[in-house]
Amino acid sequence: MRKSIITTAVSAALLSSVAFHANAASDGPQGMYSADDIMDATVYLEGDTNEEIGDVDDILLNEDMKVSALVVESGSVLGLGGREIVVDTDYFSLETDTDGDDTEHRILVNASEDEVKSFPTYDRDWWEQTKANARDAWESTEEGVESAWQSTREAINPDDEAIEE
Repeated sequence: MRKSIITTAVSAALLSSVAFHANAASDGPQGMYSADDIMDATVYLEGDTNEEIGDVDDILLNEDMKVSALVVESGSVLGLGGREIVVDTDYFSLETDTDGDDTEHRILVNASEDEVKSFPTYDRDWWEQTKANARDAWESTEEGVESAWQSTREAINPDDEAIEE
């Protein structure tokens, strides 16, 4: 039961966020996107679709369960030295190509080579700073608002009254 609730939450997050940026190469938007299908998708510069940046290594979700960024394992292209970079949703779109039952996703980064080189490295320092910033932002705006993650936690871990019934 837990897995299906979390899977539904992640699917909803992908649907609401990635689908917004999706471009279909052939048949139009597919309506629902699987994180599993997007993981390991090849990432290219939008201005030069022959310039491969790397592969999607992770999908980062925010408190609202929306895609906040992708983590791209860069390899040693563009002078990135094989690091993992964080690509914010403002900088990428999803291209979907469907051929029969086969669907292939590509991520296109709308940034220059210099901009890509300046993207933050995905490491513990970045993670801790981003979590602190998000927590501070949440605390300053949380009055009267419930976190989507909190709603999911409550659905997974119902209070004692519900268990006793």
